[in-house]
Amino acid sequence: MSLIRILHVINGELYSGAERVQDLLALRLPDYGYEVGFACVKPDLFPEQRMAQTAPLYRIPMASRFDLGCARSVARVVRDEGYALIHTHSPRAALIGRLAALMTGVPMVHHVHSPTLRDTGNRLRNRINAFTERLSLTGVDRLIPVSASLHRYLRELGYADTRLIMVANGVPTPGPLSSRPAPVGPWIVGCVALFRPRKGLEILVSALARWRDAGVPVRLRAVGGFETLAYEQQIKTQAATLGVTDLIDWVGFTRNVNAEFERMDVFVLPSLFGEGLPMVILEAMATGVPVVASNVEGACEAIEDGVSGLLVAPADVGSLADAVLALVQGRQDWQAMRAAAYARQREHFSDHSMAEGVAKVYAEVLKLG
Repeated sequence: MSLIRILHVINGELYSGAERVQDLLALRLPDYGYEVGFACVKPDLFPEQRMAQTAPLYRIPMASRFDLGCARSVARVVRDEGYALIHTHSPRAALIGRLAALMTGVPMVHHVHSPTLRDTGNRLRNRINAFTERLSLTGVDRLIPVSASLHRYLRELGYADTRLIMVANGVPTPGPLSSRPAPVGPWIVGCVALFRPRKGLEILVSALARWRDAGVPVRLRAVGGFETLAYEQQIKTQAATLGVTDLIDWVGFTRNVNAEFERMDVFVLPSLFGEGLPMVILEAMATGVPVVASNVEGACEAIEDGVSGLLVAPADVGSLADAVLALVQGRQDWQAMRAAAYARQREHFSDHSMAEGVAKVYAEVLKLG
């Protein structure tokens, strides 16, 4: 039986959480009868860093934020290559995808990875993106929020429940939970992200200084690049001022994220405000790394506080520092939390369950079965 072709219209300038979702769907959806192609309107990091290298990829760059002409090129790909449905993943992609859908008469679905009105610290940018998204989603068949909090967010914006189908993010489980002894030397506290102000890295660096002052042997392993040079300089200046530069390993971007998790004893995500459903939390859980995360949208749905991880107040250095100390000092059972995190990811947040959920949305929209 031939696969039904789905064109994912994406930005493509980054390779972080949302891009991991897109990549994994391209790898797993063929198991459910669908072949994914990508149309990148800002092709940069994604085309080279994706795992699904055999999935067709069309570079259709926008000349500017307001360049809508590339929608005609997307529509041409849909017609020429026989795509049955357009699936978009960002406000910009939604605008282009919606125009292409209207030109071709194919249906469209839209994936909501984060609350657009609260996506960055720039309120004007958030409002512009939210307006663009709202305009673009008029008449779109289904919206796919990745978490219950995003489902509530969309409902509060006035979207009908009949258009919303939540599909939780998921990641591969590398294999059986590895056997690891409890750390005895310096504890490796890791963070994996595209580092930008919303991720709260400055909170983690301040906590590192507290652990140092308390004589607690901890190193920070920071995996990922910085969004801007200005933010990188800010964080590294802070580390130098606090005297913790020599306690930080700046790893940069890596494609082998699981190998990095295997080197960590605790994973920390100190986000300052709401996420969708962070892929890095799920990836840490899949490798049995206890997670300490801010108690914000998305993170609190993945983690059972005190069981499969620890939730702390956002932007609270003391709360974060104490939570990690609870693991280091044995007040929280590190081995039990490893096992609980691994089991929760396998049961609720696998890449296969994510692909199956998206495939059901496609079947509903395409009126299959």
